[in-house]
Amino acid sequence: MTDADRGRTLLPSAVEAIGNTPLVELSRITAGVDGRIFAKLDYLNPGFSKKDRIAREIIAEALASGDLQPGQPVVELTSGNTGTGAAIVCAVLGHPFIAVMSNGNSPERARMMRALGAEVELVEQVPGSVVGQVSGDDLALVEARTAELATERGAFRIDQFNRLGNLRAHELRTGPEIWAATGGRFSAFVDFVGSGGTFAGLWRAFKSRDPGVRGYVVEPASAAVLASGTASEPNHRIQGGGYSMPDLSLLDAIEPDGFLSVTDEEAIGAARRLAAEEGIFAGFSSGANLAAALKLLDGPERGGTVVIMICDSGLKYLSTDLWPSS
Repeated sequence: MTDADRGRTLLPSAVEAIGNTPLVELSRITAGVDGRIFAKLDYLNPGFSKKDRIAREIIAEALASGDLQPGQPVVELTSGNTGTGAAIVCAVLGHPFIAVMSNGNSPERARMMRALGAEVELVEQVPGSVVGQVSGDDLALVEARTAELATERGAFRIDQFNRLGNLRAHELRTGPEIWAATGGRFSAFVDFVGSGGTFAGLWRAFKSRDPGVRGYVVEPASAAVLASGTASEPNHRIQGGGYSMPDLSLLDAIEPDGFLSVTDEEAIGAARRLAAEEGIFAGFSSGANLAAALKLLDGPERGGTVVIMICDSGLKYLSTDLWPSS
């Protein structure tokens, strides 16, 4: 369905409104920069993030295969975005949904999931962790509780870190949408990695069409484990990724063309620029993607065109210091 078709069509539910998000050029931010940046506005999905796509894809595939039965509970560990997407899909399809999240994530996410009918269980962070800085150790505690709940409730696990539906959502849908909007006229893309599904899906979609398109993994400067194998400081402020996990199954057989690291300050500054200069109200990881793209245009991709994802909405971070209160 094209954007024009969707605008003329009465949709049967919010699930069908997922995807076909706009692609815009960040021409104000790139004024004076030797190159262009195209931003995929996935914060305009019904759940305000790109993760709506994977929730729809994984649940649809599970229903088709019989792995998920009608009315069966669904459970998932989440930083809040996959859980929001799953809450929407499960509400429409009639599945109870249980979201398991570290209490280090912003509270707006839990409130939104509960509003969408989800049961939300918050897991305490490891001793010494800081609210707003979720590490791989924190995520391991969430994983353990999610596994327990799946057994206790007889629930289907979305399992976003391992199910191929995660990357297929972007290989089959997001990537082709970007390709159609640009006519394939871009040189590179970047992605701040959480589960690795977005990067892997876009990499497969773009490389199958033009092997010359380059893909760069973005990580926190203090937790660049995919690039270096080590993390100097696993706690960082860029929520939704950078979990210091060197082995991500969705990145198996994927060979990034390069790695980029961004500091908390660079991600925050770029997110604020998106809002103030382009009218795009996005979160930390979108800022990380923009900061990385600007580094590329000042380096190996000078003169080129870089595609980035606007991963989620800034509304999910109003309680954090991403947005000054005055």
